[in-house]
Amino acid sequence: MRGWLSHPPKYSPPSLRYFSENTAQSYRLQFKGHKMKGILGVLVCVAVLLAGGSVAGEEPLQVTTILNEPYAMTKGSGLEGYCVDLMSELSKKLGLKHRMRVVKDGRYGSQDASGNWNGVIGEVVRGEADLAVADLTVTASRESAVELSKPFMQTGLSFVMRRDLVAQSSGYGDLLSPFSTHVWVGILVSYLITSLCLYLVTRMSPCEWAGPLEEESTFSLLHSFWYIAGALTLQGAGPHPKALSGRLVSAIWWLFSIVLLATYFSRVSAWLKSDQGHLSIQSFEDLAKQDIIEYGTVDGGSSLAFFKTSQNPVYRSIYAQMERRKSMVSNKEEGIRRVLEGNFAFIGEAVSLDLVVGRYCNLVRCPQVVAMRGYGIAAPLGSPLVKNLSTAILQLSESGELDYLRSKWWPSSCVAPGDQSSPLTPATLKGLFLLLALGLGTGLLIALLELTGKARGKAKAHQKSCCSILSSELSQRFSGNAEKTPEDAPEKCKA
Repeated sequence: MRGWLSHPPKYSPPSLRYFSENTAQSYRLQFKGHKMKGILGVLVCVAVLLAGGSVAGEEPLQVTTILNEPYAMTKGSGLEGYCVDLMSELSKKLGLKHRMRVVKDGRYGSQDASGNWNGVIGEVVRGEADLAVADLTVTASRESAVELSKPFMQTGLSFVMRRDLVAQSSGYGDLLSPFSTHVWVGILVSYLITSLCLYLVTRMSPCEWAGPLEEESTFSLLHSFWYIAGALTLQGAGPHPKALSGRLVSAIWWLFSIVLLATYFSRVSAWLKSDQGHLSIQSFEDLAKQDIIEYGTVDGGSSLAFFKTSQNPVYRSIYAQMERRKSMVSNKEEGIRRVLEGNFAFIGEAVSLDLVVGRYCNLVRCPQVVAMRGYGIAAPLGSPLVKNLSTAILQLSESGELDYLRSKWWPSSCVAPGDQSSPLTPATLKGLFLLLALGLGTGLLIALLELTGKARGKAKAHQKSCCSILSSELSQRFSGNAEKTPEDAPEKCKA
């Protein structure tokens, strides 16, 4: 027995090849001194092998994969990609050695008429590989042939089409869509601040303020709000400011309003033009209802099988349309090429389409995702590695490693598209808001200088300090509890 454990047979099934040296040693000690021969010894050895683990110096795991960007790609004489990095992280967690290679026939795995499996599934079933790590969809038929781990990625079916063929759905908020919510809030705040500034400069300017006894002839706060609202709608509501400071605030607000309205109406016009002759396609139901845009998926793939076997009338209608028009494609690359060239929508797995959209900025993916499924790792039936792999996958998910790998291999080369359908942000209009802020600040400064000039004249005439006169002037203008004096009459301002 001890000799058999020290020198195991040259070949054993992949799922039984890895076991713990400590477990084997414990079994040797347990049965020391007992004479065991024949079938009893063999049964004990099999039980030891089924315990799982790995022996130091054992040959690395043979891992098969399939070339499909970004899951596995050639890099010199080696491989790189999402699945390559995933297997490396799993090996670190489980203390495994592995060797990764590409499947010979370039297929994922399906059964032929005689029940034999091809692709990565076939290599695992025949014992040519210990694991299959790829964008391998977990299905019932594959689950019956191999052991599949917990999914390391969730996906589903969606479709991609050219951005200029899709019109966003119309709604009651479309008149607000040219500007983002932050821009609308900025416009409201600008309106309130400008009205307040106009009220302040007309109160401080000696050319505007007629004194506490003639309040009705001055620019009140209500007048300021009404005047600024009239300017925003290009109506020019009165009364109009007469002082230089008030006119400056008025002019800068008029300029702000004209540019803002011109920007708004240009985007509304572009939105109306782009919406004409285009379809609002946001779901598979929208796709099935129209017959202008042709659509299809990979011929013989799992996506086509879903529509073929589905009991949903919408999905069955989609399959019937594809079958009638013979719009299936041979592979994903051909489908994307047809999308870029004309009126075609390609149906595929959402994660793969996200990669395409990240590269071709004129494409957009439908927000709806149906037929949710997951990608798992395949191992031979009865393999003790599957449970450990599933646990490690869950740990990588909880620690955020899977999200990091997703962001690493699904980069987007598209910057903000800048099309007319997306609302303007405050960053786009920051120059206009900055110009308004500078104009308001300059108006307040000029009004203060006008009031200071009057205070210096009164201080010289009454032999008082300029600060006390300025403080008295401000108190009269904003508290209204001082009596009017002959010097309080408004100064004559040039029209």
